[in-house]
Amino acid sequence: MNDFGKASAYIALFSEIAFVLLFTVLAGTLAGYWLDQHLGTIPVFVLAGFAVGFGSGVIGCWRLMAKFLKRLDDEDRR
Repeated sequence: MNDFGKASAYIALFSEIAFVLLFTVLAGTLAGYWLDQHLGTIPVFVLAGFAVGFGSGVIGCWRLMAKFLKRLDDEDRR
């Protein structure tokens, strides 16, 4: 893979990481907000939803990076 291909691959990876983190944290926080509104509680579920969303986002990013680095390493070995 040439330098331009590697640069565009890294840009794509960073875009995916940003999207995964944004989506999971936002989904968890909004689900917690919805639960807090319907149950009439203080923002306990918002914080729990944020934590769950962030945790799942970190796991998703870890998997993306592991797959990307494995593919990059396989291509460099050729």
